[in-house]
Amino acid sequence: MTRLHVAIPVRWSDLDAHGHVNNARMFTLLEEARIAAFWGGGPASPPTAVLETGAGAEMLTLIAAQQIEYRAPIPYHREPLDVELWMGRLGGASLQVCYEVFGPVGQEPRTLYVRAATTIVLVDRDSGAPRRLPDEARAAWEPFVGEPLAFRG
Repeated sequence: MTRLHVAIPVRWSDLDAHGHVNNARMFTLLEEARIAAFWGGGPASPPTAVLETGAGAEMLTLIAAQQIEYRAPIPYHREPLDVELWMGRLGGASLQVCYEVFGPVGQEPRTLYVRAATTIVLVDRDSGAPRRLPDEARAAWEPFVGEPLAFRG
């Protein structure tokens, strides 16, 4: 299984009074990584960025569930965090994106800060009914399907 790597910078506004990334802002950082990896929008987009974006898109993506597990507080880094993403599951009209967030590439020892998963349901913009995963998306994402995360109980 192959993982995608997305570099996501930590901004000063992501930090809380304790000097580490705020838990609510962590979901925003994961969202930014997910959008960069899977939603189209530019010439530098990876081959996995196949979902249509914008106000005219026929299909919407809705978050059905999110789970996050913190392993260590994330301090401010000048270099971007390394967010590894893969698909824990590709269903008919849903998918699970898994993440592991590490310190900047090249930083040793490599610190695992966060493990997380997001379940996404694809729906038709006009009817709101579930919509099957497009063949193009399935083909682009199948190389990135791996074991879903098992969280601590």
